[in-house]
Amino acid sequence: MKVYRYLTGPDDSAFCHRVTEALNKGWQLHGGPTLAYDAERKQVIAGQAVVKDVDDKEYVPGVDLSAC
Repeated sequence: MKVYRYLTGPDDSAFCHRVTEALNKGWQLHGGPTLAYDAERKQVIAGQAVVKDVDDKEYVPGVDLSAC
C-alpha cells in the first residue's frame, strides 16, 4: 500500500523536525514544499507532502496514516 500525508504548520524549526522525523521513518518527499501567509496570525505556514510504501498492508478507510 502507498500512503500519503501532508504535513503543515508554522514555518519554524518544529516543522522542519516533523518533516525530518518522517523522512527518518521511511517517508519520502512528494513534490516541493508550499508556503502560505496567515495574515490573521501574521505567520508563514509551511506544507510538505510525503509518501511511503508499506508492505503487507491493504488500504482501508480510517487507517491511521501517521502510524504507518
